Amino acid sequence: MAMTAADVLIVGGGMAGYSIAAEIAHHARVLLIEQEDQPGYHASGRSVAFWEETYGGPGVQPLTSASGPLLSRPDPAFAENSFLLPRGAIHLGRRGEQSLVDRLLGDFANSGVQFERLGVDALADALPGLRSDWAIGVAEPSCADIDAAALLAAYRRAARRKGLQERFATRLGSARRVGGSWEVETSSGPISCDRIVNAAGAWADDVAGRCGVAPVGILPLRRTVVQLRCPTAPAHVPLVIALDGSFYFKSEGSGRLWLSPHDETPDIARDVAPEELDVAVAIDRFTQVVDWPVAAVEHKWAGLRSFAPDRMPVYGPDPEVTGFFWFAGQGGFGIQTAPAAAQIGAARLIGADLPDAVQHIDVSVYAPDRFGARAMSR
Repeated sequence: MAMTAADVLIVGGGMAGYSIAAEIAHHARVLLIEQEDQPGYHASGRSVAFWEETYGGPGVQPLTSASGPLLSRPDPAFAENSFLLPRGAIHLGRRGEQSLVDRLLGDFANSGVQFERLGVDALADALPGLRSDWAIGVAEPSCADIDAAALLAAYRRAARRKGLQERFATRLGSARRVGGSWEVETSSGPISCDRIVNAAGAWADDVAGRCGVAPVGILPLRRTVVQLRCPTAPAHVPLVIALDGSFYFKSEGSGRLWLSPHDETPDIARDVAPEELDVAVAIDRFTQVVDWPVAAVEHKWAGLRSFAPDRMPVYGPDPEVTGFFWFAGQGGFGIQTAPAAAQIGAARLIGADLPDAVQHIDVSVYAPDRFGARAMSR
């Protein structure tokens, strides 16, 4: 089979792969490979899809906040409409959990994120049927829904316009450095390239290993989501997140809600399915929060969130292997941070200055070299 030549090979056809492809495809010959037969099959296609500035913690917040204007007012050449729809969020706690409020407000004290403390009456107005022991609330008004499918499609469309080549149902077998470039073996034939971008999500450490690169310890964690039919629920429910991290839910059409037990079960890189116990736990936690009888579980699914050991994304060149670039470890925040992450990743990959929208962000905290010496057996 004939060798295919490219300047940059991107491994992974989800939000990470297509967003960075859209930023660099006019600078180089870019080829993207994806092991599934369609884009966005795994994490990118299973997101609850919200943009919330505090989600992911203080280290991720600058990426989310910088992405907000790019998502709400995209360049007309990229998309005609906003990807965001106002939602609002409430961080909810039980009586006696004031320390969790103090921690939340303290973590983001200098971030510019706006909060509003909610008393019992305000909570009852926002969430009729709220059980009495849930008496502490903090509103985060800026929270919005993201049209994740439209965003992925826009990045793919932009990348293809700029010359991106794609191969689906293509699995990376191995890669090795030969004479200053990579020789890559895939299930669709050999590829020669100068640089490899590891945008493989839950498979990121596996891809690194196949390229002879030491892993950074990216761990796939399973997250469960269920769609409930609750006829007595309000027509609009903000994103409700437990201050103790035990659940979140939001309305998804009249009388329907998306609910997660906020689980993070260590797993392996695979096509995951929800476990019945996790679904039961989610419903049990939900019924302890609001008096909205569950008429039916209409849908349930699971996805993999992939985290580095410090739960921060990994953007940048590998410190030990020339031509290998990490763009992974984006947990459950990869969609809401996609615009800022792609601009940072592209600038670091091609050696350009950071664009204005992300110039204020300290990108060194996301660099792979923060892990120091890494053992291949990690």
